[in-house]
Amino acid sequence: MKQSKPIPVTAIFDIGRTNKKFFLFDKDYKILQKQQTNLEPTKDEDGYPCEELEALDSWVRTKLKKALQNDGFTVKRLNFSAYGASFVHLDRNGQAVTPLYNYLKDYPEELLEKLYQDYGGEEQFSLETSSPPMGMLNSGLQLYWLKHKRPLKFKEIQHSLHFPQYLSHLICGKLSTELTSIGCHTALWNYDTEDYHQWTQEEDIAELFPKIQTVFQTYDTDYEQSSFKTGIGIHDSSAALAPYLIAFEEPFILASTGTWSINLNPFNDEPLTFGELKKDCLCYMNIFGNQVKAARFFLGKEYQHQTKKLSDHFNRKFVEGSVELDPELIQKLAANPDPAKKLKLEKGHNSGPYPQEEQGDWEVHQFDSYKEGYHQLLLDLVAIQVASLKLAEGSTDIEKVIVTGGFSQSDFFTTLLASLLPEKKIYTSSLPHASALGAAMVVNNDTDKKRADVFQEKLGLTHHEPHDKLKGLNYSWAQSVAG
Repeated sequence: MKQSKPIPVTAIFDIGRTNKKFFLFDKDYKILQKQQTNLEPTKDEDGYPCEELEALDSWVRTKLKKALQNDGFTVKRLNFSAYGASFVHLDRNGQAVTPLYNYLKDYPEELLEKLYQDYGGEEQFSLETSSPPMGMLNSGLQLYWLKHKRPLKFKEIQHSLHFPQYLSHLICGKLSTELTSIGCHTALWNYDTEDYHQWTQEEDIAELFPKIQTVFQTYDTDYEQSSFKTGIGIHDSSAALAPYLIAFEEPFILASTGTWSINLNPFNDEPLTFGELKKDCLCYMNIFGNQVKAARFFLGKEYQHQTKKLSDHFNRKFVEGSVELDPELIQKLAANPDPAKKLKLEKGHNSGPYPQEEQGDWEVHQFDSYKEGYHQLLLDLVAIQVASLKLAEGSTDIEKVIVTGGFSQSDFFTTLLASLLPEKKIYTSSLPHASALGAAMVVNNDTDKKRADVFQEKLGLTHHEPHDKLKGLNYSWAQSVAG
């Protein structure tokens, strides 16, 4: 029996902090194969958890080798989507000089103060770089920290690669930098001059970065007796935005929900104000090198924390989707002026549109039932989501909001969001692996608007109407959450 010809595929590694995924896509971006793993973290020299680079490198090489050896497929292109705010620093022999530091690691306050003092003050520095002060999450400051706190290690560094570009380098051996990684709250890029910020020059840091390439750059690669093109890698948030940006001509805001809610507006190029930075606004760059205004909130973390408290107090196992929206109860809670019942942010207090000092615990025992407490929680979280969306919208007039991620699966959340935003059209997307798909589209340079209908079909959009009894619900909670 004659063997069928192998299927040409695009291979994508989608590397998250928790889940590491490997995909094979056909020419129409159908997933032919998906594999996933979780790798145990290691610890850096201070005992702080971080990515185990050797284990990750081994997993990537092993999965790619098996795909190349599979007679059913021919890998034509390879690309990487990976989390940002992370660097791998290489010495002159191409070996990692330091661990891949965790971006949640504490940053020395006195060092941050010195940086701001030397380069125009916190406000000017943050505005020029469109980067809220976030310590290690401003990944460029990791290099500043190394220079001043680990000078011997810093001297060993020959090249610093953003994490997606390190993964590409692992296979093709090329050294690159690209804008979706540089532009993501790194404190490296001056959005006014469209170049590296002055401080990176004066601190001898800019010279560590390889030449900037476009996100569509590919390299001819010979690996494991196979030949294919390897992409440069892409920051995962920009990758997840790419399919929507390619599919739609009309403006939209993409509300990516999960542990973080990140509201991305690719149609707002206004400079950020310092007030907006303080409210957790920042800038990303899209695949075309243009600014994306974003507003964040620690939505999922707060939700998980408070639903556990409610479950523990009412001795009820939490089951997602088990509480249906009760419009009469929502109206009653919205009309209640008692500030004691309003949500007190415990995990997200220093994020989002209303950053604040910690206010203490939300007293869930004051509610008569689990149902009542859950309704108050969702009402307040959605109210913050609305405020965050409006920050991302700015002065642009955008009708379409597309909700992705975990909260897009909650009818309670999406119906309430549509009810509080009756002037908007709220959609959810069923696209499960947007960052992997975006990385695949980019490495194939597939941005042809003539295929927009094909791409739109993959997004699986569902329109969500306001509840008849809640449409235009007036709920002014900003004052209470802002304290």
